[in-house]
Amino acid sequence: MSLKSWLKFIALGILWGSSFFWIKIGIQEVSPFTLVAFRILFAFIGLTGMMVVFRIPFPPRRWWGHFLVMGLFNLVVPFILVAWSEQHIPSGLASILNSTVPLFTILLAPFFIPDDRWSLPKLFGLLVGFIGVVILMSDRVEGASNYTLGIITMLFGAFSYAVAAVYGRWKMRELSTEIQAFGQMLMAVLIIWPVTLAVDVPFVLPHLPMTWLAALWMGFLGSAVGTLMFFSLLSEVGPTRTTLTSYIFPLVGVLLGTLALDEAVTWRLLAGGGLIISGVVIVNTRLTLAKGLAKMAERIQ
Repeated sequence: MSLKSWLKFIALGILWGSSFFWIKIGIQEVSPFTLVAFRILFAFIGLTGMMVVFRIPFPPRRWWGHFLVMGLFNLVVPFILVAWSEQHIPSGLASILNSTVPLFTILLAPFFIPDDRWSLPKLFGLLVGFIGVVILMSDRVEGASNYTLGIITMLFGAFSYAVAAVYGRWKMRELSTEIQAFGQMLMAVLIIWPVTLAVDVPFVLPHLPMTWLAALWMGFLGSAVGTLMFFSLLSEVGPTRTTLTSYIFPLVGVLLGTLALDEAVTWRLLAGGGLIISGVVIVNTRLTLAKGLAKMAERIQ
């Protein structure tokens, strides 16, 4: 990847990795649906401001079906599943389980995207990262209610992200990053608010400043800025390598949990984190090297 892509890659990992901490803060006062509704609303406001300031034209009607799919599988469904799961599992563990997104993506992508095939470097890099995730996951929290169900729910959220990554690359490559982000966020707002008002009865506004800060952070930075970075990376490097940012999530999530929630730093954190970063480096370095050798071979011929 280019230096620009690497910077986006790292920044996206940090932004989205911190979301698990803020979700844990937000659900202490409000339900997952309410927290997600405000998160999506703040993101939509930010993206709408971008559309107005830069005078970006409204997307054509023929794309709204695709925006509906992306709004569901990249925003509403995973946001709710992740927030619900964190009622039953630690935020650090949630960030770790989210690292399965590339594993789901690498299974789905070759069926829909011709230029994103399985390869030994991808499989080896993902294997190294997966071993790191397993090491981190072995540090279980006993006695938590619905612990297993929380893990399963989190994995379904990760699968939803993978579906969205592949679908976006497959169907929406010709659209600009800004329009993709705005279109899916608009559909997500239209979906989540009626659902939230129907589920959370009576509907109660947050009162604590930290809850509002959590929603604002995840909405403006995590969902608005983060979504723009996500689609930009998706166009530049494809869904498999883009979703590898989820390997940074455990490092950020566990670190925040350690500093703010008094979680202990164990050998599993150090060993697993090192393997996760190694997996990301292996996949991207090997792919770059392979492309370089291929270009050299073409020139020789």
